[in-house]
Amino acid sequence: MESPPHDGAESPGDAIRVETYALLASLLRQAPSEELLETLGGIEEPEASSLRPTRLEQAWQSLAAAARSAQSKPLETEFHNLFIGLGRGELLPYGSYYISGALMDKPLAALRDELARLGLRRAEGVSEPEDHAAAICETMALLADPEHGLPLAGQNQFFSTHAGVWLPRFFQDLQQADNATFYASVGQLGEAFIEFEKVWLDLPE
Repeated sequence: MESPPHDGAESPGDAIRVETYALLASLLRQAPSEELLETLGGIEEPEASSLRPTRLEQAWQSLAAAARSAQSKPLETEFHNLFIGLGRGELLPYGSYYISGALMDKPLAALRDELARLGLRRAEGVSEPEDHAAAICETMALLADPEHGLPLAGQNQFFSTHAGVWLPRFFQDLQQADNATFYASVGQLGEAFIEFEKVWLDLPE
């Protein structure tokens, strides 16, 4: 996708937000490679502190621990069982399903209208509809980009309508899925990050 122009200044945390959205998008699009697992497993433990780790910090550490004990081949099977399956996977990672209970429903049409208004379109070669969880995270990464994205208010509007309304439930379901081992930690990170985003996006410009 190509992102809309924006001349806003970068604020602290912008890069981390973009990278986290991009990571979640990658993990929800396909099983992680050995290289990505090695990178995630290299996340260091925070220094000892009298402060209790935040929920988001704990989620990052859980993901790092899961990556250190995971292997790419078994993860391909886990990913297939969760999201593809024979006919369908254990989970349906689509906004329309979570919002309206039906696939390819009105929420997807509204999302497509909004993406068109923003000048965004589905990348060539991508068969999944735009309300797939990975696509929503990819879109939020574009909108959060400090150079080419939208101001905070515009990000918040898109997030509230097309992401925050259903992604928390999806990430909760991912944590509880029968086929989720490594991906339970992805669900934990996703839920904690979306919770963080709700607070961040309500901050004044």
